[in-house]
Amino acid sequence: MAIWLTGCAAIVVIAYLLGSFPTGYIAVKQLKGIDIREVGSGSTGATNVLRTLGKGPGAFVLVLDSLKGVLAIALVYWLFNLAANQNFIPPTIDAKLWQPLIVTLTGLVAILGHSKSIFLGFTGGKSVAISLGILLAMNWQVGLATAGVFAVCAAISRIVSLSSIMGAIAVPIFMLLLHQPLPYILFGIAGGLYVILRHRTNVERLLAGTEPKIGQKLTTEPEQTA
Repeated sequence: MAIWLTGCAAIVVIAYLLGSFPTGYIAVKQLKGIDIREVGSGSTGATNVLRTLGKGPGAFVLVLDSLKGVLAIALVYWLFNLAANQNFIPPTIDAKLWQPLIVTLTGLVAILGHSKSIFLGFTGGKSVAISLGILLAMNWQVGLATAGVFAVCAAISRIVSLSSIMGAIAVPIFMLLLHQPLPYILFGIAGGLYVILRHRTNVERLLAGTEPKIGQKLTTEPEQTA
C-alpha cells in the first residue's frame, strides 16, 4: 500500500511541476528578451505569445503547453500499467475506480501549475492549452469536440478568449454525452469553471466591447495573474 500511495503522490507532484514549466515565458525571454508578464494581458499562455511574437512562436507554445497536459495524464496510465504488471496495486484497491480519480486529480493539479507556476512566483497562463492536452489524453473524442467548439467560435468571432470560454462550457456537456466516468465529468465542471475564472478580465472587456480580436494587440495594462 505504501509503495502504491507513494507512486500516486509522486505523479501528482510531477504533474504540478509539468504544468508549472513556463513555456511561454521562456520562449518570449529567449526570442525577445522581455518578460511576457509585463506586456499584453500579462499571461504567459499561447495567446499572449501570439500577440507578442506572432503566429509561429504562439503555435509553438500552444503545442508544448498542450503536450504538458498529455504527458501528465500519460504518466498516470503508465503508473497503473506498471503497478498492475508488478502487482503493486493492493488487493483492496479497485484500479478501474481509482484510475479516473487519479487522472482527474492529476489533471486539475497540472492546470493549477500552469496558472500558478512555482517557477514564476505563482503567476502563469490561463490553462487553456494544457487543458486541451489533458482532455485529449483523458478521452480524445472529448478533446477533439472541445477543440472543434473553440475553432468554430474563433472562426466566427475572431476572439480567442470567447472561444476558450465556450470550449470550457462545452467540456462537461461532452463528458456527459459520451458517458464518461463521474470523476471526468467533475473535472469538466471544475476545470471549466477555473478556466472561465481565469478569463474574468477578458469577460469584462467582452462586455465593454474592447476585447481584441485575433491579430490585434491588447492596449490596456497587463492584468494581474497572481
